[in-house]
Amino acid sequence: MLEPLRQGLPPLDPAAVSDAASCSLPTRYEAVREARQFTRKTCDQWDLDDHFDDVCLVVSELVTNALRHGLPACAPRLTDQEAPVRLHLLRWTGRLVCAVRDPSHDSPVTRAADDFSAESGRGLLLVESFSDSWGWQPMRSGRGKMVWALFLLRPPGGA
Repeated sequence: MLEPLRQGLPPLDPAAVSDAASCSLPTRYEAVREARQFTRKTCDQWDLDDHFDDVCLVVSELVTNALRHGLPACAPRLTDQEAPVRLHLLRWTGRLVCAVRDPSHDSPVTRAADDFSAESGRGLLLVESFSDSWGWQPMRSGRGKMVWALFLLRPPGGA
C-alpha cells in the first residue's frame, strides 16, 4: 500500500508510520459522507482535530473523484471486501497522507479554473489548495491507481 506513495513525496519511512487506518467504500455517492465520518473518527483518535476541516475537504474531493471518474459506467454493487474504492489514512510524525484507490487507469486531470459558475470540475484545485502536496500513482498490481494528498502537521499555532 505504501509503495505508490513513495514516488513524488518527501522520503517517508514505512517503518515510521505512527498510525494507519483504511476503509472500503460502497460504489454510491453516500460513500462521500461515510468517508467524512471515517475521517472524523480517525482524526479524533489521532488528536488531529485542528487539521480536520482541511483533511475532510480533501478526502471528500478525492472520494468524489474516485466515484465519478474512477469507476466504470456500469460498476456493479460489490461487497465491502470487493469494494473498488478504498480510503487510506496514514500518519507519520509531522505528516498525514490521505490516499484513495480506485480501479481506473486514467490519470486525474486538473481543469482550468476559468468558469467560476460551473458546479463541478474544481475538486483537484481544492485538493491542491488545501493540502501541501498531492499526486497519483498506478497500483503496482496493475489494477487501478492511488490518488494521494500530503498534509504537513504543524502544531496548533506553530509555524
